[in-house]
Amino acid sequence: MEEKWVRHSVVLSVAAALVLGIAAGPLWGAEEGGVEMLMTGAFLGPVFVYPLVLTAVNVIFLFCETRSPLFLKKGRTFEAVTLVLGMVYSMLALPLTNIVIADWTEQLRNRELHTPIWTQGILTVGLLAAVGIAGYLILSYGTLSKMPPLIPVCAMAGMYLGMAECIVWIVQVFRPDVVMAYLCLLPANAILIGIKVIRRKVKEWKTVQPEKMESFRTPWLEKWNRKLLDSSRWPAAAFLVMWPLLGILICILILCGQRPDSVIRAWTETSDWRLSLREAPQNIYQDEHYLCTVAAGGHPGLVRPLRRGVRHGHPVIVNRQLCIANAFEQVLEERTPRLHRRIRKFYDRYGFPIARHIHSPYAADAVYLLMKPLEWLFLAVLYLVEVKPENRIAVQYLPRPGKCDDISLHK
Repeated sequence: MEEKWVRHSVVLSVAAALVLGIAAGPLWGAEEGGVEMLMTGAFLGPVFVYPLVLTAVNVIFLFCETRSPLFLKKGRTFEAVTLVLGMVYSMLALPLTNIVIADWTEQLRNRELHTPIWTQGILTVGLLAAVGIAGYLILSYGTLSKMPPLIPVCAMAGMYLGMAECIVWIVQVFRPDVVMAYLCLLPANAILIGIKVIRRKVKEWKTVQPEKMESFRTPWLEKWNRKLLDSSRWPAAAFLVMWPLLGILICILILCGQRPDSVIRAWTETSDWRLSLREAPQNIYQDEHYLCTVAAGGHPGLVRPLRRGVRHGHPVIVNRQLCIANAFEQVLEERTPRLHRRIRKFYDRYGFPIARHIHSPYAADAVYLLMKPLEWLFLAVLYLVEVKPENRIAVQYLPRPGKCDDISLHK
């Protein structure tokens, strides 16, 4: 009976995720007992619950002492599923965060966050991750009885580097936020898998240790090889081997143009994160008013930003087109309030959705050019009804008296 459960454990884990997802449906507002609850559960199960189920399964396999071949095979299956799906889930979760690929020197908008890894250190982080994965593949899928002891020790050293990087990632990005917590699940599971594989191989060596063992021609390597016949020494020996391995990798990275200290600076040359040592420029508030979006996001040579202003208590970038449009709206509100309410209702219905789709400077430029005829119409109306139209235009989005906001674009 137990063997049957193990054989179908992958299918059972998916079923458990679906059942838990359906049970959690009402927490997401789904009506109990209805089709909506089933549909919500079918979505929540694979997307949100299954990563937690995989984590629980990896914890169980970590502490389970059985040496059944079927159990070990299923353990490797869950490891592969965890790592592959973990990368997929992480890629899907990233767009749900406010993280953008921008270093701390760049000024961002609204709630955007700078990248948690220095862009110039990505090669370093990637190489250490690749070494960790290579160590795992060698140790987990290699035939231990055909290896000299120094090979699994070097593989463990590579895994140590990968696991250390996972710990640093968790420390860097973890926040009391659902999406950020899910971004930590893959590295957390990688650490669990690493510990499990190392424990398993240390025990396995004691049962499969070959009578005839391959030897090294180099005397000092052969000496190390003989000392490592006792597999209980492997974890400590791997820790010692890790440091010269790290030194070799740093030398390779220097040849590739990386800095010698990029292993550390990859995490500290950032802003907004726990290990960050840099202070980024304050984010600019880009309003969902689409002309505010145009003024902040278009190419400066075309949209011609004038200064910083204040809208609803947040700093915004102001150009002449935005000031003219707001001055025109003020005139409408003062002289024809009923017409203003209708126009405002129309804008709230269609303007905000337009602003949410302006994601590039070229889109902002296009909206700016499309608004030019209306800008000229607004300006003509202001000159017809106002004694000093330029005065009204100039005071748009200025901070209130007593506030000391910096409204200059050029410090």
